[in-house]
Amino acid sequence: MSGVVAVIDYGMGNLHSVASALEHAGARQVLVTHEADKIARADRVVFPGVGAIRDCMAEIRRLECDQLLVDALVDQHKPVLAICVGMQALMTHSEENGGAPCLDIIPGEVRYFGKPLLDEGGHRLKVPHMGWNEVRQTMDHPLWRGIPDMTRFYFVHSYYVDAVDRSLVAGSVRYGVSADAALARDNLFAVQFHPEKSDTSGLQLLRNFLEWNGRC
Repeated sequence: MSGVVAVIDYGMGNLHSVASALEHAGARQVLVTHEADKIARADRVVFPGVGAIRDCMAEIRRLECDQLLVDALVDQHKPVLAICVGMQALMTHSEENGGAPCLDIIPGEVRYFGKPLLDEGGHRLKVPHMGWNEVRQTMDHPLWRGIPDMTRFYFVHSYYVDAVDRSLVAGSVRYGVSADAALARDNLFAVQFHPEKSDTSGLQLLRNFLEWNGRC
């Protein structure tokens, strides 16, 4: 199991819930921080987030967490797990708040589910997409180890990711539209769902992250 995990703290996330889940999954020490030296010394990094994307991006840039994330991904080549709005922040642009630029680490858009949003039978679906839904695994990846295809994870979101490079999509979810539920590239894995709220399957994914060497 991993030693030290840094959870990047830019003030916009369920950080202590994530930290507690990581500890339960086997992390020796979890640091909730935006201090560059602590993140640099950590073995791996988690980039969570909840809330409106414009506020998130403002705090990410104000605290220079964008550079901390790039350092962890590129210079230090640490395993990085992005969660929920943390995943959305990786993209190029979001439709939320009238349109907001994101980090452009992974090219793609964050799109609104739509109104009205209908299922295949023409029945109206509520937005936000909130609750348990099946994730179709579209890539064989170490973070799916021990997790059957079409396992249900817990989601809370009104906007969904649509990556340009479809080869990066590790999982998809259906809710009126097909949405990217997980992305993977090199030492980065990103999920729209909340593993810390997803019971035993979420804990298994976190355990897999703690054991992951950052290679697909």
